[in-house]
Amino acid sequence: MEEGDQTEEDSRPKTYLPDQPLQEDEHLICDQSAYVMLHQAQTGAPCLSFDIITDNLGNDRQQFPMTAYLVAGTQASSAHLNNVLVVKMSNLHTTAKPEDEEESDEDDDDEEEDEEKKPQMTFAFIKHQGCVNRIRTTNYKNSVLAATWSELGRVDVWNITQQLQAVDEPALLERYNLDTVSNPVKPLYSFNGHQQEGFGMDWCPTEPGVLATGDCRRDIHIWKPNEAGTWTVDQRPLVGHTSSVEDIQWSPNEKNVLATCSVDRTIRIWDTRAPPHKACMLTAENAHERDINVISWNRKEPFIASGGDDGFLHIWDLRQFTRSTPVGTFKHHTAPITSVEWHWTEPSVLASAGEDNQVALWDLAVERDDEEVVEEELKNLPPQLLFIHQGQTDIKELHWHKQIPGVIVTTAHTGFNIFKTISV
Repeated sequence: MEEGDQTEEDSRPKTYLPDQPLQEDEHLICDQSAYVMLHQAQTGAPCLSFDIITDNLGNDRQQFPMTAYLVAGTQASSAHLNNVLVVKMSNLHTTAKPEDEEESDEDDDDEEEDEEKKPQMTFAFIKHQGCVNRIRTTNYKNSVLAATWSELGRVDVWNITQQLQAVDEPALLERYNLDTVSNPVKPLYSFNGHQQEGFGMDWCPTEPGVLATGDCRRDIHIWKPNEAGTWTVDQRPLVGHTSSVEDIQWSPNEKNVLATCSVDRTIRIWDTRAPPHKACMLTAENAHERDINVISWNRKEPFIASGGDDGFLHIWDLRQFTRSTPVGTFKHHTAPITSVEWHWTEPSVLASAGEDNQVALWDLAVERDDEEVVEEELKNLPPQLLFIHQGQTDIKELHWHKQIPGVIVTTAHTGFNIFKTISV
């Protein structure tokens, strides 16, 4: 961001840091040159949670315009007005014209070009009982599934393959919308065994169809698919946490191992092959000063990142986990951290978001050069902090796109952002 309307003495844009007071004649403007791509989107009711769908358009995509598919769950004012949204974002162009692109002298040509470059967003709706606390997607047996945690205490699994086809074809979407008026979509499977609502949820990346869900009571249940096309849920919860389970992450490499974090300020590592009362293998006690909200398991290195109500971002080395001492600690966020996620292919890069309306990009491999000249107001920032993205209010969740390097999608009470910065 930049600070506009400067005095004549210093007309150059200044770097704005969050929580800096603004003068009456100052306002913030976005520095478009810091982004390769930046788009905003609205969905009506805000979405607490979303996930990026792995599609068939290829990996390591670099060409613009981009297309991305999401699944999200709404937080409407009335429980019966909520939906699961299957979303296609398309025609996502870069923020600025390439330098070698010829500028048109004709206003009409410019307007026509702007119209052609407008981003598009298409929805297919599934009625959902209660607000969606969390939603996660997986590809399973040639179908795309989405699991939802309802505020009513129920977990549903939906097959969203039909909805994905509909958002690609206007005729199919029109037919789908007509059909669902009289024939609402039903979940593949529902589980009512949790005694309270919850937020913790993750599909196992190495064992297709396996799901873990955790609730606000403290219970964690493991789901396994069966031959009937439904799931068998172990009614015996994993025993260990003493308060609400806030987040769950399966190991990216070990199909029976998962990590959880809790309001009890612990991070626990579990082996689901053991009986539920013996499944907790490792515990980091007092891992944060307050509630731990989110964790992320690095895909390349034995690290877990955690974010809490204390605003701290901690990095844990699983090789020395029981010491309950993080190998890295970063304090930039000024409010509770609501989301954290490692980059899919760059093991030192991660992103965090918080209730301070910031998305921060980090590269933990960066060290400050003693001879480096740094602006006075930036000297107190960690050298690992690459980028601060702002402009959204009450950010809830962020995800890196697995197939489009460097692209991040965020959801907040003010809608979605999808962007790629020049930093990553």
